[in-house]
Amino acid sequence: MDFFQEIVDKIQTTFIEDDRWMYLTDGLKTTLIITFFAVILGMLLGFLIAIVRATHDKTGKLKLLNILAKVYLTVIRGTPVVVQLLIIYFVIFASVNVDKTVVAVLAFGLNSAAYVAEIVRSGIMAIDSGQFEAGASLGLNYPKTMVSIILPQAFKNVLPALANECIVLLKETSVAGYIAVTDLTKGGDIIRSQTYEAFLPLIAVALIYLIMVMILSALVTRLERRLAKHDRG
Repeated sequence: MDFFQEIVDKIQTTFIEDDRWMYLTDGLKTTLIITFFAVILGMLLGFLIAIVRATHDKTGKLKLLNILAKVYLTVIRGTPVVVQLLIIYFVIFASVNVDKTVVAVLAFGLNSAAYVAEIVRSGIMAIDSGQFEAGASLGLNYPKTMVSIILPQAFKNVLPALANECIVLLKETSVAGYIAVTDLTKGGDIIRSQTYEAFLPLIAVALIYLIMVMILSALVTRLERRLAKHDRG
């Protein structure tokens, strides 16, 4: 009984007193906002880069854009996301008064775009070349064939991989505190600094991330089953 009472007392001291639990809820809200908008940015930019690279591979066109895309992918995929975050905030926006959450969205969105681009490009390249010929036989030019025929099939094939990229992005946002964004991880760290109790705040943060990842993973698994069932049908 003394052990459980001690745990209850620690929870009371760590989270309940002074409404410290709000650091976690407010931080969670910030984490979800960053993740949501970073996913949108990453998907839009990633699809554009994938189309450029796939078009070059298929037709030999867009050479300059393809070179720029390859440089972008090499730099982004070859450097840690936390370093990219710091460069964007302390170097690129050093003389500009910009919201830290916006900086985090840009950093994580640009990072995610590089991985989304390669995922989507692999999906496009996996589509049989006969699909392009079928589009041409229907009187469609290359852009219309890409939008109407190729991309829908590629998107369906890589959807589970894109969903997993969203899960990875959610976890990567935990380093947003490096630029003083009060996200979920930073919220737990603030509680730790006030109570000098590291175990409970960090465990709470880990559990919240774990629950979110488990929910997203379950949704991905369900999506994969529905796609597999649809293919069999």
